[in-house]
Amino acid sequence: MAIAFNQQKGSAQKSSISSFQYKDGDNKMRIVGDILARYVYWITGENGKNIPMECLSFDRNSERFNNVDKDWVREYYPDLKCGWSYATQCIEGGKVKVVNLKKKLWEQIITAAEDLGDPTDPDTGWDICFKRVKTGPLPYNVEYQLQALKCKPRPLTDEERDLVADLKSMDDVMSRPTPDAQKELLDRVRGAANEADDELL
Repeated sequence: MAIAFNQQKGSAQKSSISSFQYKDGDNKMRIVGDILARYVYWITGENGKNIPMECLSFDRNSERFNNVDKDWVREYYPDLKCGWSYATQCIEGGKVKVVNLKKKLWEQIITAAEDLGDPTDPDTGWDICFKRVKTGPLPYNVEYQLQALKCKPRPLTDEERDLVADLKSMDDVMSRPTPDAQKELLDRVRGAANEADDELL
């Protein structure tokens, strides 16, 4: 949607929603709202930074690969595989934050929900209490352990209810790109990478 001239700011604005940061040791959050089901590719962009690009072959609503939309990443990088990248929102530290879920932790939460019920329910939901444990020297050598006995049902406080009163859907927080928008970004990233290669010659 376009904005009126007197409403534009002239530069990119930072999102008002921050991200949940996983830390070593004990972690606690309260999941709120809906779950965004998606898969992403990681493309190497400028300065060697990885850029997440949503896999458009995956349907968020049915949680299936249906190949309805043109997925330009497959066209440009046929050997690249996409990975599980579900996300939701949570309350942590008195703020609403986006949380990029960890697959093994999410599987433990789903199993615990069979006994504890829906963790997102404002009245009967429960806090997600878990540990992040280093299992080796590399950054990805971590394990997430749900502490099910600490996950006690509790209603949201009045302050927490105020925080989620106007909660946006994850589809709005992380909108799905169109195939044209995905292609345009890929062309820009690939163009910038080619320019960097030319400078090295």
